[in-house]
Amino acid sequence: MHGPPWVGWPLVLLCAAAGAYCLVRSRTVPAAERGAARGEGLMALGMAAMAWPASAAAPLAWSPWLFTAVFGAAGLWALARRHLHHAVGAGAMAYMALAMALPAGQWGPAGHLDGTGRTAGMSPMGHPVPGGVPLLTGLLLLYFTVYVIAAGVRLAPAAAVTTAPDGPAADGGPPGVLRACRVAMGIGMLAMLLAL
Repeated sequence: MHGPPWVGWPLVLLCAAAGAYCLVRSRTVPAAERGAARGEGLMALGMAAMAWPASAAAPLAWSPWLFTAVFGAAGLWALARRHLHHAVGAGAMAYMALAMALPAGQWGPAGHLDGTGRTAGMSPMGHPVPGGVPLLTGLLLLYFTVYVIAAGVRLAPAAAVTTAPDGPAADGGPPGVLRACRVAMGIGMLAMLLAL
């Protein structure tokens, strides 16, 4: 990920922790939910790999293409299984990987030379133009913002402490943590899209 390391490292840790938890949790959830838990865990680990700060280790030249292929295949698999949110998430990751691979000037007219000596991908003020297609990036930002808010609202009642009829308190338990991991992954997706 291109951007300051103080953004990249917490994102790597957040996504890696969420991925590890989802994969460990996939062993104990009902059989019907195992595939979704594993998919979320692998997606989170892939997000951690993509969020690795470029200043820590130079990314290999072919790594964006590998990410594009892997997340594109994961998106098609999720779409075939009718997991729309996972398909959107995998598609967004493939899109961001493609944006890492292609310079800003190859996405559209924003990066073309205009005869004033500006280089491809530079604004009139000399700042780099964001990668990707702005409309698509905006739509993905909107989707994940709504998802994080909606999932966060659903998480709040699940994490509240309730009293069982026989007296002992019961909390939201592991399903609440699993939902919190989903919210954390959505926030990570928002951070990665903003860094695009």
